Amino acid sequence: MNTKTATASEQVLKNLDRLNPDLETLYKDLHAHPELSMQETRTAALAADWLRRAGYEVTTGVGKTGVVGLLRNGEGPTVMLRADMDALPIEEATGLSYASQVTATDAEGKVVPVGHMCGHDMHVAWLAGAAALFAQESDSWQGTLMVVFQPGEETAQGAQAMIDDNFLARFPRPVVVLAQHVMLGATGDIAGSAGPITSAADSLQIRLFGRGAHGSMPQASVDPVVMAAATVLRLQTVVSREVAATEAAVVTIGVLQAGTKENIIPDEAIIKLNVRTFDAGVRKRVLAAIERIVNAEAAASGTPRKPEITPLDRYPLNVNDEAASQRIADAFRAHFSPARVHHTGPAPASEDFGCFGTAWQVPSVFWFVGGTERETYAKAKAAGTLNELPVNHSPQFAPVIHPTLETGVEALVVAALVWLAP
Repeated sequence: MNTKTATASEQVLKNLDRLNPDLETLYKDLHAHPELSMQETRTAALAADWLRRAGYEVTTGVGKTGVVGLLRNGEGPTVMLRADMDALPIEEATGLSYASQVTATDAEGKVVPVGHMCGHDMHVAWLAGAAALFAQESDSWQGTLMVVFQPGEETAQGAQAMIDDNFLARFPRPVVVLAQHVMLGATGDIAGSAGPITSAADSLQIRLFGRGAHGSMPQASVDPVVMAAATVLRLQTVVSREVAATEAAVVTIGVLQAGTKENIIPDEAIIKLNVRTFDAGVRKRVLAAIERIVNAEAAASGTPRKPEITPLDRYPLNVNDEAASQRIADAFRAHFSPARVHHTGPAPASEDFGCFGTAWQVPSVFWFVGGTERETYAKAKAAGTLNELPVNHSPQFAPVIHPTLETGVEALVVAALVWLAP
């Protein structure tokens, strides 16, 4: 990090300690009031109000519930910072005093529990903090800061919904787009790398058709339960036998549904699965293998009707620009110290953040911030039990507030100032 960037970072961040109580209050409020994807009206209103009070030009309702704030501060580049807002249909089991008790109606009309079990509430608080600090210290930087509170990341809808809402024409083109995610890792630490950083993801629904019958007369049926079971088992061989050891892929069956009563052979079965890949060629081969296996198992069972394979959602491969990643890594090491900044390989999690950089054809960089209490993480790492700690999407996942909150705010400020320092 050069001297100008370091000086600017010191100036912009000097009020962080004073802002921290308000950010903690905001975070706990968001955590206790989560909202499902594309339903983030309360969260969006809080974000918009925060930005207006800081002096931003605010546009709401972008891509349904998205919020965009612009802070123009003289001639210079535009930098975009993004945070996702949505929560998950998961019942929280953290036992925190500010734990969610919320239920909501999902897109299919079912009432479900809702919890911020992925950390997007922390992301919103981070961006709100960075936005406020930049507004308070306009003499320390130059250009335009664009902050984006995005809906619907968990369903891969939000980024594209904003882009489809004439996003590129309505807002200035940035020179770089930046975002971060709280993850399992020692709180206060940062991790990232150039190149692929989060996987491409494809979710599919497979509908298998059989012929129902009485449970005592299986000879009169084409049993979709057996068909589904054989399909699930055979799908396990896609990665183990069709993907090279030097490549990477994940195929996970998350839903297997069939029947209503133990003595009735049903007419159909439903399989829902998820695929993660880091290479376009591997993705193509894996999806083709899934289709081949599903159709072959159905044919082997004598299905009366070809299976239906329906895409549910898709996340793009998220690739960090090499030059921009290096500049940010250098700035992080100078600000946080090299011991707190780590190189990490691609994560099998998926993100729609990359849609913004792709749409604008500008560099994007995405990194991770640890949210696990340092001693807890160190003990688990030493014992080889990191897999036993709560991770994102676990009912027990909850980042420790401090210093996770401060670290995320600092990271956004330091990264943005790589371009905005005068």
